[in-house]
Parts: sequence; C-alpha cells; structure tokens
Amino acid sequence: MAALSGIRILDFGRVLSAPYGTMVLADLGADVVKVEHPEKGDDTRSFGPPFVRGISTYFLSINRGKRSVALDLKNPEDQKIARKLALSADVIVENFRPCVMDRLGLGAEDLLQQKPSLIYCSLTGFGRSETEKPGYDLMMQGLSGVPSITGPVNGMPYKCGASIADLVAGMNLVQGILAALYRREKTGKGGVVDVSMMDGMLSLLTYHASAFMNANVPPKRMGNGHPSIHPFQPYQCSDGFLTICVGNDKLFGKLSEALEHPEWAKDSRFLTNPDRVQHRKELDTLLEPIFQSRSKHEWKEILQEKGVPADIVATIPEALKLANVVSHRHPDDKSSVQTLQLPFGLDNDPRGAVRRAPKLGEHNEEVLRDWLSP
Repeated sequence: MAALSGIRILDFGRVLSAPYGTMVLADLGADVVKVEHPEKGDDTRSFGPPFVRGISTYFLSINRGKRSVALDLKNPEDQKIARKLALSADVIVENFRPCVMDRLGLGAEDLLQQKPSLIYCSLTGFGRSETEKPGYDLMMQGLSGVPSITGPVNGMPYKCGASIADLVAGMNLVQGILAALYRREKTGKGGVVDVSMMDGMLSLLTYHASAFMNANVPPKRMGNGHPSIHPFQPYQCSDGFLTICVGNDKLFGKLSEALEHPEWAKDSRFLTNPDRVQHRKELDTLLEPIFQSRSKHEWKEILQEKGVPADIVATIPEALKLANVVSHRHPDDKSSVQTLQLPFGLDNDPRGAVRRAPKLGEHNEEVLRDWLSP
C-alpha cells in the first residue's frame, strides 16, 4: 500500500510551487484533486513552447497523478461545491495571495472551525501574515541574497537556472504536510501549515548566514569558487568543464600526483586547505593550463582513477542520461510522455503516480461521485 493511500488532498495550487509539492504527495499515493478555472485552467497549461500535441511540457512536468475538477471560484454555485469538497478532504493546499481564500469563503479559520481535523496548507511569498504581498520566483531569489553570491566575481548577480524559490517552497510544503499528518495521527488535530517562499530561500544560506551573523563576514560573489575550500570548483577543459572537489589535504596530494606534480603537496603555499584558500590565484594559475590540455572525459577518468572526486559539468541532455523517468500516456492517448521520477524511494513502491496529468475538468463527475456521494 502506498504511504499516503486514502489521504484526500484538494489542491487549489497554481503554476509551479504548490503543484510541484502536490505531485510529490500524489506520487506517495494521495488522491490529489486539482481545482482549475473552467476556461483556462492552470496558467501552466499555456506555458510554452514547447508543447507536445497541444499540451505544455511545463504542465506535464508537475501534474501527474492528479484528477482535475473545473470550478469558477467566483461563481456562488461553484463556491458551494468547492466548500463541500474542502470539508471532505484531509488536506487543503493553496498558493493564492493571503486573504484571497477568505474572500472566496474557503479560508482556513472558517473551514477548521467546521472540521478541526483538516490540515490547511498556505504557500505564499512571505507567510500568511504578510497581507497581499506577491511572491514570484525571480523576486524571491533576488530578495533572498542568493544571487548576490552567484555569478562572476566582477559581473552582475545571477539567479539560479532552475526556479529554485518555487521548488524549495514545494519541498517545504510536502515536509509541512507530512509533519501535520503525523501529528494528526497522534492527536486527531489538524491545523495550518504556513509555507513562506522567502523563509525557504533564506534557509539555503546556511553557512553564509552564519558567517555574517556570528563572525560579521559578509559573503561575496566568488564565481564558481568556494569561500572556504580550494580547489573546489569547475575548471575549463578542451571541450567543456570539469568539477573537482578537493575537500582535504589528502585529496590535494592525490590531485597533485594525478597531474604529475607531487611537489605541489609540499609547497608551503598549498600545504593545508587554509593555505590553498589564501593562495587560490597562484594555484589556479598552475591548474588551468593543465586542465585545458585534455577533454573533460579524459580528465574525469584520470582523476577518478587516482581517487580524486571529479566529474564533468553536464549539459541537460548529458545529465538526463543519468535520470530515471516515469512514462505515462499522453492525454490524447496516442503516445507516451516522460517525467522525472520521485527523487526518493520507499521500499519498492513506485516512484511516480500511476495516473497521467489530467485534461482540464476531466474528472468533475468522477470526483463529485467519489468525494460527495453519501
């Protein structure tokens, strides 16, 4: 039996953050019902190109395992249906701005008063108390400070290439809901899970935050370098880039031998990691031309054979050769589509929901029958 089998989740989430989290919950066996506007559905249905026979690949990537119900939440009759579904659910998920669900008659306090065992998860930019403040991934990344330590040393701040603020928020949503479900098992009490995108991004600062709060050392942009370890970065090869991760003095000795310069390990400038951090420019002047003399795959073989942690900086096509995928029928039922599997396993349970991503409003009658029939 799947871990969350029998758990009903009513998902008002839109775009990326909440839908990513509810897809994980669907992968774990929950019955996730996605509520969408009858005319346009989730915004991601129109995100593209690319499309696969009219279906957005963006939408497909985060909505497998769900059933779709089309409701206009501004329509009084549809509001009544949504409320009935909410009171039949174990978990509500929404990522509107604060107070929007209250105005729609679907607010946490009201629903919890009627059903104290309900778990109500709100995902917002800054938390439920920050009324009406919007939260978009790019804004959250910028405000978190993460881009200020990302990018070329003398260049502009860089955002992460993936929508990391949205995805971290989706992961935190899953953790919060699982914790709330576990507490309910022990106490019978539901409650509100408050997920803040900003809190999620700030949590990623970890040792950078500690350096400033405890030692008054503000982190700065270092390109691909590490502030406290060296060499611990990508280096350019003849056909691309290779990362090396020399996290201690013993590994530096192995690197020196692999590059046929064992004397470096005895050089007073490079003797210990703090020495190498202090003299990183001198060391890089020695390393860079050597790495440029061969391909990234040649250096990978040489270094790994000597026990040096090293691997290529992959392109997306190269990286996806390592991926495990889940296949489903395309919604038009004419071929298959693939998505990335759940990134953790539980015994031998499948790492992806059996159900494909839904058509808009595909399950209206089915869900009303399953959830609301006496």
